Amino acid sequence: MEDHGRMDDNHGERDVGLYEKLASRTRELLDSGRRTLDESLKKAGDELSAAGDYTREQAEKIAEYVRRDMLQVEKGARRAGEAIKKAVAPQRVSAGVKSLLARVLRSIADSVAGLAEMAEKQVEYKTGEVTSPGTLTCLACGAGMNLKATGRIPPCPKCYKTRFRKSY
Repeated sequence: MEDHGRMDDNHGERDVGLYEKLASRTRELLDSGRRTLDESLKKAGDELSAAGDYTREQAEKIAEYVRRDMLQVEKGARRAGEAIKKAVAPQRVSAGVKSLLARVLRSIADSVAGLAEMAEKQVEYKTGEVTSPGTLTCLACGAGMNLKATGRIPPCPKCYKTRFRKSY
């Protein structure tokens, strides 16, 4: 029985390692500006599975977790951009600053427009999935659980339910 636990721990650590590698490579590909999120995830997964450390199926499974988390971060950035736009009264800002602010906000809006819709569909997190650090809130009882490192999501410590929302 203990050996089975060690196998599960090794499998979990392997998934966490794959998550971190996929997320890092996907960010690099996105930063190059030549690919969408889905294209970047696919290429990163293809590269990692071609290296032989992970199967294509493992990479695809973990890529869904990476996609979900990246979309959540993008959603947060969009909200921050909207908050900035509301906080700055355009009539009190000089024309040059208005122009700069408009360009920055347009750039933010352009980079998250397609992702915002997908993010709304992928905000639920479940026990057993791998996710990055952040706070998970149980959908059943509202209890918060703070993850300090990338790892598998445990059941709610209060009610043992398995569905959560995440914030950073």
